[in-house]
Amino acid sequence: MARQRMSRSALPTRAEDVEAQYYDALQNGDLERLMAAWADEEEIVCIHPGGQRVIGPMAVRASFEAILADGGVAAVPEQVRRLQGAGVAVHHLVERLRVSTQEGPRQAYVMVTNVFVHTAQGWRMVAHHASPAGAEPPAMVQEWPSTVH
Repeated sequence: MARQRMSRSALPTRAEDVEAQYYDALQNGDLERLMAAWADEEEIVCIHPGGQRVIGPMAVRASFEAILADGGVAAVPEQVRRLQGAGVAVHHLVERLRVSTQEGPRQAYVMVTNVFVHTAQGWRMVAHHASPAGAEPPAMVQEWPSTVH
């Protein structure tokens, strides 16, 4: 399926804008808008929590199509940290998920790294790597002690 092209005036000017579009589309189950956040490159990669490496636009799309089959995903980005250089941005964060269980609604957390590159179409995601973090918000370690042992 061909991706809709955005007009030049609608091109994302910041990686943060693309990330916001990605999470809004994920929460609302909008596969087309979610995929518009991704670069149109054969080497894009997505690793869902506990999952395998999914490589290429068609495979990434198929994985999200399956995830969104029953509607949006209640994933809220928190503890967002950003690094940006010439044409590349790396965001690492925690996703807070609301999940349904037999005991009722619960929270789960996922540690995420999103990588963006600046393309002719503006900023686009090229990698999303998510790892399960459990039922409690993960601690953020900002400095390691100088003595390891």
